[in-house]
Formats: sequence, C-alpha cells, structure tokens
Amino acid sequence: MTAHPLDRLAATIAARKGADPDTSWTAKLLAKGPEKCAQKFGEEAVEAIIEAVRGDRAKLTSEAADALYHLLVMLTSRDVTLAEVLAELERREGTSGLAEKAARR
Repeated sequence: MTAHPLDRLAATIAARKGADPDTSWTAKLLAKGPEKCAQKFGEEAVEAIIEAVRGDRAKLTSEAADALYHLLVMLTSRDVTLAEVLAELERREGTSGLAEKAARR
C-alpha cells in the first residue's frame, strides 16, 4: 500500500529540517523559525479564504494545497507530527462539534 500524499509530504518536510537553506525552500522556511513558519501559514490560509469567497475552484484548490504544505511546515517547526494531529482527529471522531467545543472551555 502506498503512503498517503500528506504522509509523504510530511516526511519530506521533516527530512528537510536539517538541510541546507540555500538548496531547499522548506529548509529555508524552517531555518527562519516557528514564528516565520506561522506567518507564512497565515498568509497562505488567507489566500485560500479569498479564493473560497471568490468561488474559483481551481485557485482555491491550489491555495488549499499551499496552505496544507505551510501547515505541515509550521507543525514541523514546533516538532508536532502529522501523526499526532491525525490522532487528535481520531480522538474527536464521533463527538459532536458542539460538545467538543464546549469541553474545551
């Protein structure tokens, strides 16, 4: 069975964490620190929001892919793995969103 594209992307990002920033965009982002990674994720998320409002499916798809990549970079910058995020989603599975939100208060 082939790994999911997000698993492969997360593995690539993790592998680039110690790479030369002059040869890898991912390494360059990670070398700038978690704050810059978070800023870049925020920018990409806003771009996805703009395309969602505009209703251009192709541009939204592209911006969503960028946002997912930058989310994974941001998580990696703080040593949070995709597996941990997926485990949290599994933990929440079957729980009403309203109940889950109320439990966080």
